[in-house]
Amino acid sequence: MDRPEFYRFHQGDRVLPFAPAEYDARLAGLRALMADAGVEACVFTSMHNIAYYSGFLYCSFGRPYGLVVTASESVTISAGIDAAQPWRRSHGDAITYTDWQRNNYWRAILSVTGSGKVVGYEGDHISLAQKALLDEFLKPRESRDIAPATMRQRMHKSEAEIALIRHGAQVADVGGYAIKEAIREGTREIDVAMAGRDAMELEIARRFPEAEYRDTWVWFQSGLNTDGAHNPVTARKLQRGDILSLNTFPMISGYYTALERTMFLGEVDDASLKVWEANVAAHEYGMSLLKPGVSCADVTHKINDFFAERDLLQYRTFGYGHSFGILSHYYGREAGLELREDIDTVLEPGMVISMEPMLTLPEGQPGAGGYREHDILIITEGGNENITGYPYGPGFNVVG
Repeated sequence: MDRPEFYRFHQGDRVLPFAPAEYDARLAGLRALMADAGVEACVFTSMHNIAYYSGFLYCSFGRPYGLVVTASESVTISAGIDAAQPWRRSHGDAITYTDWQRNNYWRAILSVTGSGKVVGYEGDHISLAQKALLDEFLKPRESRDIAPATMRQRMHKSEAEIALIRHGAQVADVGGYAIKEAIREGTREIDVAMAGRDAMELEIARRFPEAEYRDTWVWFQSGLNTDGAHNPVTARKLQRGDILSLNTFPMISGYYTALERTMFLGEVDDASLKVWEANVAAHEYGMSLLKPGVSCADVTHKINDFFAERDLLQYRTFGYGHSFGILSHYYGREAGLELREDIDTVLEPGMVISMEPMLTLPEGQPGAGGYREHDILIITEGGNENITGYPYGPGFNVVG
């Protein structure tokens, strides 16, 4: 039997999150970056860049995936186990590699790039082992890290991206209201989380009937489990007076949005209320600072001063916000657009960023727990637009 190293398996209708013109514009921007860097072919390996430039969000399960972009071609490289699904969800061409012999993945890539070219790669993603194979099979004349330039491109959202992100923010609100309705004394964290997740998945399916549905999730934390922003859900039963943390994360075609709110079950004690109100005030102050021409570091320092004046800065646990777009808890990060002291990126219209101050007071101290509010804002010519609708603060979020 003649078993090929790779082949094309194209069947079914193509359905992507955006129109072809959106991907053409992204690829045109990439090719301009490639020309500036003297790169003849890019080999992308990350989920976020492959999805950004092609629409295809892969499921690795230990197999390598790729996207090759040259001056004239854009080709996803996928494993045979996925059959034609990558082609149906890709803009451009799609090649399937077989596992009849090791490294057919790189043979498929070589068929597009050719040998001896200047090759762009993602230095923040490709492993040492795969980079060695890139050098062995493609024999590049030179290889250059294209990841920082692509990150800067992804920071600036198109109108189509912003429209999708708006949908995501609205879906996150739907999950928030479902969670609020599910909160009862004696209910487990996991039961509340499932109510929010189910509501969001149904809403995504209603809004996007031709999409793929995966990865939407909720972190709903209570009591001590609120101390970390990314603590997994448990089976702990809610108790009256508990501090609660509502976190909804809809995923729409690789695009992540979020809603995060501090809540209390039934009642809130005076010490906790004081900390909560201070964090809400920092949240409002922080949102007022997000406007064109201001650097991420400047925003961060001003919120630091705000907390320091209230003797709360020592309870801050991470940066105050980050970019949105192709992003998830297991792929993607536009690290150049985060509200941290070491990020000097200047905000520009078309960027999308969160404001999410968090304070964590240790167990045994008055007001113990994790307090976090989170809104998503689009930077506009005159300031910002908040696209999160679910209310924050004690007036709405003492529940049950």
